[in-house]
Amino acid sequence: MADDDYNEMDMGYEDEPPEAEIEEGAEEELENNNEDTPDDVVGAEAEDKEQEKIARARKTTKYMTKYERARILGTRALQISMNAPVMVELEGETDPLEIAMKELRARKIPFTIRRYLPDGSYEDWSVDELIVEDSWKRQVGGE
Repeated sequence: MADDDYNEMDMGYEDEPPEAEIEEGAEEELENNNEDTPDDVVGAEAEDKEQEKIARARKTTKYMTKYERARILGTRALQISMNAPVMVELEGETDPLEIAMKELRARKIPFTIRRYLPDGSYEDWSVDELIVEDSWKRQVGGE
């Protein structure tokens, strides 16, 4: 009896919302809305922005911090353990962390570090741009 009452109740909902009608030719306007701007102007704006990033002097240090190094090595080791392609030649290494350290020494890790500044802006550094301290040699048993 309770099921019958539930099914017969009018909840005020319609079966389906009405579909919006699209005028003929409106689809063509949506596809062709970028024809007004020439391609060379759009490309020029992108080039200007890239040059501004390159020309701007960086405020942070060029040395990789121990926290950045730990995060990079951990993330890259996880990727390697999940069968990501290795960027260096292997010489019998099987441990993903050792392989990640070897890639860091060879500056082959394809990561970008984003350092946020107090004013809300940020700087992007590629791993191959940063100087890595030699403290990792003690961990691996290097020189």
